[in-house]
This record gives sequence, C-alpha cells and structure tokens, in this order.
Amino acid sequence: MWWVFAFMGASMKYSKPPLTFDQQADLLISRGLIADNQDLIEKLKAVSYYRLSGYLYPFRNPDDTFKSQTTLDQVWRRYTFDRQLRLLVLDAIERAEISIRTGLVYHHSHLFGPFGYTDGTTLPHLKKNEFIILQGKLRDAVKQSKEAFVEHFQKKYGDMHSDLPLWMISELWSFGNMFTFFRGVDKQVKRPIASEYHLAFGVLESWLHSLNSVRNICAHHSRLWNRVLGVKPMIPDKDPQWHSPVQVPNDRIFGILTLLKYLLKQVAHQSQWQTRLENLFGRYQDIPLSMIGFPADWKECPIWK
Repeated sequence: MWWVFAFMGASMKYSKPPLTFDQQADLLISRGLIADNQDLIEKLKAVSYYRLSGYLYPFRNPDDTFKSQTTLDQVWRRYTFDRQLRLLVLDAIERAEISIRTGLVYHHSHLFGPFGYTDGTTLPHLKKNEFIILQGKLRDAVKQSKEAFVEHFQKKYGDMHSDLPLWMISELWSFGNMFTFFRGVDKQVKRPIASEYHLAFGVLESWLHSLNSVRNICAHHSRLWNRVLGVKPMIPDKDPQWHSPVQVPNDRIFGILTLLKYLLKQVAHQSQWQTRLENLFGRYQDIPLSMIGFPADWKECPIWK
C-alpha cells in the first residue's frame, strides 16, 4: 500500500486567499491579458474569475502568463459563443427527450398498463434499491407538483389510486428519471423505441446516458467549449455515415451535436436547428471549431448534409 501513503504524503494545504475584483483584474493584466481595467472588473463581477479561467486557459503559457496579444475580447467571445451553443444543445435535447419519452410511455403502458411502472418486475434491469429510489423520486415529484392535471386526478381518482398513470407522471420526469426508466425496462420495450431511430437499443441507451450528462452540464451553465466528454456515446459501428468520409469522434461536443442532428432528422425533420447552429458559427468565425471536436471536413459527413 506504499502508493497510498505516497499519494497522501503529496497532499498540501490550500493557502490562496480570496482576491477582490480589483486584485483579480490586476493579476490578469499583470500576466499579459490586454484589457480595459474597468471592463475586466465588470466582467469578473458578472461571471467570476474561476468561471472565466476555463476560457482563459488555452491562452496561457506554462508560467501562467498569457500568450502575446491575448485580449479580453477574444476570451469573452468564446464565453458568449459557449453560452449560445448551450442553448442550442438544450433545445435539441428537449426535442429528442420528448420523442423518446413518448415512445417509452407508449410501449411500457401498452404492455403493462397505466400503473405497471410501480411494479419492479416491469423494470427488470434496475436493482431493487435503484427501483425504490426511482419510485421515491417520482412520488416526490407528484407531491411537489402544482400542475392542474395532478390535482384533478387526485380529486377524481385519489380514493382508488395513490399513483398517477404513467403518461401523466412522465410529464413530471427529469431527463435523469427518463434515462433510469429506459435503462430499467426490458428489450421488448427498448427495441421498438430504438428501431424508430434506426438504432440498436444499446446504442440509444448510451446516447441517453451521454445526453443526460451533457444536459446537466448545460443546466448548470458549465463549459461545453473545449471539453472532453466524461460520458461518451457509442458510435454505430455498422452504419457507414458515421465513419465515411468523416469519422465522427465520441469524446467531444461535435459527436453530441452530430447525434442530436441525427435524432432531429427523425423527430423534427422540419427543424431549422442546423441552420441556427451554422449561423452561430458564422457569427463567431474567429473561434476554431476544432476545439469542440469538429474536423475540417465535417460538412462532408452525410448526417450533416
């Protein structure tokens, strides 16, 4: 166990003091960031030093100074680009989520009835404690809901039913609830849903896992730009449009945008989402798309044509 002690011995006390906004601005300017002092202070007040540092990082030298001619405007444009990119990603995820949720509710309720989801045998791939936790979350969502349909059902049917039908309670699901539910159901439910998108159900499940992670990143206003994904989606191995003439990677945001574009072709083919995404790229032509995983020839990918 010597490596444990070596790791523990390497720990050190954090001793950096908090800095005022003026001190933060002075520090960045002293390291070579070209900025108007007051403008920089206002931006630090708006977004915080630590948050902005994620966008400053690619401009740093090994000694923590900034590369020559690094300006606040360059860094801020990457911040605003990322914020607008998150909004587009959330929009696409919402459309995909509602479509997949609809299929999940449809197939499960037709097999097991409106209240079948309260029976753990209909979610055989969840462990007992996972099923109990999910049921608790769903019932908490009902208790906290102010939706009129919840109140109406409870007034009319509450004496006979303590739970809502699946198609009602699904309106209170978080994306995480939906992913857990999808993960828990048997292939007889998963397969017809995945087939609607011409996918194997294992691929679709991995996509939901990744989208749940990305959605949480967006919901917490965290950085998508220049991020390596922690939860990587499966790329269909037998579908050539994912591999030729462009190999779609699964470790950067380009892969997520590509699978969202693929899903939107199925659920909202009339959507102008791709146009809005390309318009965003057009407004920020100074920002290299390679830093979110776009290959130079990405427009040759059949999914994007």
